[in-house]
Amino acid sequence: MTATYTITLKNCAFFARHGVHDEEEFLGQRFFVDAILDVEQGTALVDDSIEDTVHYGIAFTEIEKIITGRRRYLIEALALEVAQTLCKRFPQIRRAEVSIRKPNAPVPGVLDYVEVTVEYFA
Repeated sequence: MTATYTITLKNCAFFARHGVHDEEEFLGQRFFVDAILDVEQGTALVDDSIEDTVHYGIAFTEIEKIITGRRRYLIEALALEVAQTLCKRFPQIRRAEVSIRKPNAPVPGVLDYVEVTVEYFA
């Protein structure tokens, strides 16, 4: 029998300095990240073993390192880097969907946030 399950990290908040404009780098802002990870069963569901699943504490730390790391102009590129890194770190992941929200995007109007979602297949 083959099964998959999904691990979701929702609304992870980080302060970072991404964006095209100089003031975005200078001032920084909060970014919010969702990661939806489709995981191949392995033995984790049967054996109750953390070694055979995606440790969400480690996944959070990996996301944090990327988001708070080097500056990116595009949150699209940032989301792809998160997805690829998680898939590389945890080979059990078959699909990673990463959304990044930027509430203070410099746009000429009022909005809640700009969001980009990347879907990556390992």
